[in-house]
Amino acid sequence: MENILNKNEVTRAVLVGVMLKTDDEQDFEASLQELARLADTAGADVVAVLTQNKENPDARSYLGSGKLKELKELCENNEITMVIFDGELMPSQIKNVEDDLGGDITVIDRSMLILDIFALHAKSGEGKLQVELAQLKYTVPRLTGHGKDLSRLGGGIGTRGPGESKLETDRRHVNRRIDALKEQIKELEKNRAVQRAARDRSGIFRAAIVGYTNAGKSTRLNAMTDAGVLSEDKLFATLDTTTRKYSLPSGEEMLLTDTVGFIRNLPHHLVEAFKSTLDEIKYSDALLVVVDGSDSEYPKQIEVTQKLIEELGAGALPVLYIYNKSDLGTAFSPGTPETENVYISALTRAGIDVLVDKLDKLAHMKKKQYTFLLPNDKLGLVNSLYSNATVLSCEYSENGAAVIAVADEKTAGPLKKYILSEG
Repeated sequence: MENILNKNEVTRAVLVGVMLKTDDEQDFEASLQELARLADTAGADVVAVLTQNKENPDARSYLGSGKLKELKELCENNEITMVIFDGELMPSQIKNVEDDLGGDITVIDRSMLILDIFALHAKSGEGKLQVELAQLKYTVPRLTGHGKDLSRLGGGIGTRGPGESKLETDRRHVNRRIDALKEQIKELEKNRAVQRAARDRSGIFRAAIVGYTNAGKSTRLNAMTDAGVLSEDKLFATLDTTTRKYSLPSGEEMLLTDTVGFIRNLPHHLVEAFKSTLDEIKYSDALLVVVDGSDSEYPKQIEVTQKLIEELGAGALPVLYIYNKSDLGTAFSPGTPETENVYISALTRAGIDVLVDKLDKLAHMKKKQYTFLLPNDKLGLVNSLYSNATVLSCEYSENGAAVIAVADEKTAGPLKKYILSEG
């Protein structure tokens, strides 16, 4: 996988945005600022930003002819090698803009840039397969659409990939590769399902850490579990799902799963390719939504996160909102904290005690305290309770074992006839 930062020549880029009549000006500006951060994460040097107000994007070249000429002059005068559009371009639009700009200027759109960053940061075998699948399904048609051969994949920003460094132009070859990737990912999905079933049998409470990219999810997991997950001030610094066990003050254990960050306009093919990974969210017992409380854009970021949670089928799960980075100041007015909100700093550990207390309450949400009397011929069930519940006491007598344990309905259900009391 080639990294543009390792090359002697720096990619000098221009960002381009078209604000439509239906667009909110603040959202438009925020999206361009986010695009600049994405470009920086990919290794580009953003030289300028060009914008245009239009009722609709131009069907031929996205920009109007006059603004396109302005872009051409800007590229020529500033040694620009890449133009990044804050929108989704058709293959014909990419071809037409590159033809009009002339020279050796590469044109990509927002989705291609995000896909590239995923390719840059994918570390695990599964992550690389998922990124390559998304790139082939999204990027390849746009590259073949303007006559540049597929060997462009692997050659710089917007073209990197964890798969083959040079791909044949034969579409049948690409389709065979896509089919092969789907089969490999399907096998990995089966393995993940087996692991998930084992966790279900254990009855341990599972919480998925979700939220906007760079909100501090990995930092949060590291601070609580010493997970050792890469944590950087970059967008999509980590892609691979990491699950760690965490012991609560009550003695209860829970599983915390770090997930890939969200972003506005996340490419559909990327969500589809990462479905097996993102399903960890749907199969959790609760969601911990980490929010960068110092970012003035946090309301929009929460909105994007909530929408993606709904799309992933996890909208009905209990949610705890964790407003992180309080050490940097807050861009919001907390008001009266609600039970589902907590304000912390992962770096200074401010508010961590409150967070842990809320996690403890979440973990016990679906559990009750039971008193079981297990007869002597069923003493093997004591081990089952120690494995799947929190045993508070266990006393043996001639009548069997009296066990007081905190358990969920799944664990207590099969032992219903042995329950003396609950509550």
